[in-house]
Amino acid sequence: MNIRKMVTAGVCLALCLLLPLLTGNNRELGTLFSLMHLPALLCGFACGWQYGLVVGGIAPLLRFLLFGMPPMPVVAVPMAFELAVYGACSGLLYQLLPKRNAYIYVSLVGAMITGRIINVLISAAFGQAVALASFYNIFAGTFAGIILQIIIIPVIVMSLKRTGLLDQSRN
Repeated sequence: MNIRKMVTAGVCLALCLLLPLLTGNNRELGTLFSLMHLPALLCGFACGWQYGLVVGGIAPLLRFLLFGMPPMPVVAVPMAFELAVYGACSGLLYQLLPKRNAYIYVSLVGAMITGRIINVLISAAFGQAVALASFYNIFAGTFAGIILQIIIIPVIVMSLKRTGLLDQSRN
């Protein structure tokens, strides 16, 4: 086990829990900006797919237990799968693809699309109305969050690469 990765994953989990407080636990603002998604995606890049999977998967469930949001089970369960896929895909794609900066975007967008598809599929288990609402929320309803993720995550990953804090040989 790598202590640096464990600490980084812990910080990402803490950020998953705390960043949504910036929206005042307002569900509409939380959906719009999707602040919990940022550290889940970043964890995959910084720590690898295994840590990203775990952090993304437990963050919405732990956040529900601590703060009562996101609503359980209709939102929290699909979101747990979505964020787990975010963390796993971002880490796995980053590991497999060349280490040039353009591939950070490929890894990010691939993870974002895959995670959102998983969210809709898991939401379908709760009924057609939930799946349709989920489809709208995660594509049209999170447009600001999508833009935020596409801007912020690559900048952080490139900064971590530049400072040597990102293990490029393994990740």
